[in-house]
Amino acid sequence: MSGSGAQAKATAKTSAELTAAQAALAAEHAAVYGYGVVGARIDEGRRTEARAAYDAHRARRDELARTVRDLGGKPGPAAAAYALPFAVADAESALRLAAELEDRVAGVYSDLVRAAEGERRQAAARSLRDAAVRAVRWRGESVAFPGLAERSATATTSATPTS
Repeated sequence: MSGSGAQAKATAKTSAELTAAQAALAAEHAAVYGYGVVGARIDEGRRTEARAAYDAHRARRDELARTVRDLGGKPGPAAAAYALPFAVADAESALRLAAELEDRVAGVYSDLVRAAEGERRQAAARSLRDAAVRAVRWRGESVAFPGLAERSATATTSATPTS
């Protein structure tokens, strides 16, 4: 392959990785917002677990902002608010929301695993695994292939910022 062809391939790879990292960052922004709602409605006995998930998503969000900058991009900001996939009025719906947030985060991390290489790929795989484990804890059951949108119609949509 010629020098310019290899350079074009590397540029395309970096662009795909940057796009996937921005999507993961956006999902983490939405998860941080969503866990604010979860924390307000969850039973007292699970509030510590919700706080730990909230803190984990904040840390991943900050890590992804650094990754985006390292890839030459400008990290996307959080929206002021996000549309929730359903009304969250009690502890039961808060549990469902927590599981849904983790499913959505796992989905974007699977895209980042595909786009990244080396340490970034390993970090994305760890993030996917962590989201899948949290989803199991919230839901009480697992799915065959966490992070794959094909397994569930609900995982194909993402949290949407509200205007």
